[in-house]
Amino acid sequence: MVLIIKHIDIEGPGTFGDYLIQKGESYRIIELGAGQKLPHTLEGIQAVVVLGGPMNVYEEDKYPFLKDENIFIQHVLEKQIPFFGICLGSQLLAKAAGAKVVRSPVKEIGWYKVALTSEGQKDPLFSRFNQNEDIYHWHGDMFEIPSNGVLLASGDGCPHQAFRVGKNAYGFQFHMEVTDKSIKEWCDEYSATDLPGRKEHCAAMLDGYKHREMQFKKQAYNLYDNFLSIVKAT
Repeated sequence: MVLIIKHIDIEGPGTFGDYLIQKGESYRIIELGAGQKLPHTLEGIQAVVVLGGPMNVYEEDKYPFLKDENIFIQHVLEKQIPFFGICLGSQLLAKAAGAKVVRSPVKEIGWYKVALTSEGQKDPLFSRFNQNEDIYHWHGDMFEIPSNGVLLASGDGCPHQAFRVGKNAYGFQFHMEVTDKSIKEWCDEYSATDLPGRKEHCAAMLDGYKHREMQFKKQAYNLYDNFLSIVKAT
């Protein structure tokens, strides 16, 4: 069973959830922002997927569930259970592994390319990854690389885009799971603070999704395929 950890109602598993359904893989969603609790045991959990959210990893006073989540992720790392962290999920992975989360040199909201490092090119997760395709981003923070981590992908504005801890725990600053519905909901919820006076930017992002949808989904599904292979081999 794949455990999916959700922090806010509008940031769900998107195409990753669709992929798991198509593959007949069972999964369970824990909605921390809605008051649901993390499981007390990791028994039966084959992989953990941690989604995004607008909170900072250090806002534990405002979001008390972050403290329990940090401990939970540390246990996942100890058990070497495959981990897939998206945006906030990647930052939580970095924090659990002992690294800092800082402001990104550039707040990235929209479509940007990422480049694989030499380690990323060798990593099985990025097999068939097309570096010429634009990837969707919405973030102002950035993880630093833990002492036991490896940088797998970088970008012009944000140098830390993907990393791995150990053999099978991955963090991604970008959003491979996003759909046009996600972009619309995020624009409605976040644009007042993240994109003040830039409503046209939301329209451009949605138009960009429309033109990229087929290749973007193909890229995402390749990544999910590779991750599921890693899960099955663990």
